[in-house]
Amino acid sequence: MGGSCSLTPAGQQRRQAVLAALAGASVWVAPAGLQAGQIEEPLADSVRHALRAAIEFAAPLQPEFASSEDLLAYLRWKAALSPRLARRKPDLHERIEFLQTVWYESRRAGLDESLVLGVIQVESGFRKFAISSVGARGYMQIMPFWARLIGDGDPAKLFHLQTNIRFGCVILRHYLDMERGDLFLALGRYNGSRGRAIYPDAVFAAQRQWRVD
Repeated sequence: MGGSCSLTPAGQQRRQAVLAALAGASVWVAPAGLQAGQIEEPLADSVRHALRAAIEFAAPLQPEFASSEDLLAYLRWKAALSPRLARRKPDLHERIEFLQTVWYESRRAGLDESLVLGVIQVESGFRKFAISSVGARGYMQIMPFWARLIGDGDPAKLFHLQTNIRFGCVILRHYLDMERGDLFLALGRYNGSRGRAIYPDAVFAAQRQWRVD
């Protein structure tokens, strides 16, 4: 016998948001040789707790600057990259929010912003709702198992701008630490192709487009 249930207003809003995200999703087919995804591996409890704490960091996305020179450098960075990104993100407000988020989360994870933008370009082509053939989601193509391991278990949240980029930066930082600073091997782990050159080489090539002198 079937039954029915009613959702609270908050639950209805959440369901509508998830459906809207899935309706707008596009299957992302990476260039030949780049189609892979992070591989689920056992995590020590201390590592899992540290990654979870990094993901759940609650401070608002508000860049802080130690000096006026640092602020000016950030403003110059945004001014230089905004035109380069305009073809992919025509809406100015969306573009600025995206760049601010990349800058903030990259810095928080100790990563170069151009590297993170290179990863995003190769992973999703800057498509917010991209889904790969293996189920990786969003800008940085996060595998849903990460939401279970270090998030709240809801993979739909991986389409959220800051959540997706935060997961991606934290995971890449984790792999970089695992590989003792070897970026080539860390990128291979991120793609699930450790030791093969095609993915790191593609990211390094993309990264050059996003450097600001």
